[in-house]
Amino acid sequence: MYFDELKIGMAVNTAPAVIEKEKMLAFARDYDNIPLHTDEEYAKTTPFGKLIAPGVMSFMSVWVKYLEVDFFGEALLAGKSTKIEWLKPVFADDVLTGRATITNLVKRNAKNGLVEVSIEAYNQNGELVLTDVTEVIVKCKPIKEQ
Repeated sequence: MYFDELKIGMAVNTAPAVIEKEKMLAFARDYDNIPLHTDEEYAKTTPFGKLIAPGVMSFMSVWVKYLEVDFFGEALLAGKSTKIEWLKPVFADDVLTGRATITNLVKRNAKNGLVEVSIEAYNQNGELVLTDVTEVIVKCKPIKEQ
C-alpha cells in the first residue's frame, strides 16, 4: 500500500505468537545472557518467580507476525526507528497477539513519506505486555507521465 493510500487509524491484528521455552532459552543464551532469562533457580528468587523472556525476543515474536500481514507490500522502502516499552513480563508458553495502528503520517517529498506504526502486544490474559512505535519510509504512488 502506497503512502498516499494510508490513513491515520488504519489497523491490523496479528496472528498469535507462542513463546516457546526452548526458543526463549536459546535466544537468551545468544543475545541476553543474564540469569533472569537463563537460570531457573535464580529466577525463582526474583519478584517474577520464574524465567522471563528477553524483552527484545517478546517484541520480535510479535513483529514477525506483523510482517506477515505485509501492510505496505513493495511500497515499503526502509525502517527509520523503533521505540519499545515493556510493561509486564512475558513467560514461557505465553501467547502474544498484537494490534498495529497507523498513528502518524508525514509526507517527506513527492517520492515517499514517513509512517508511524504503533503496536500493542497482549498476552493470553488480555494484559498489555509491551508497546512499540516504529517509523518506516513508504513510497508514494508514482506520478503518471502525461
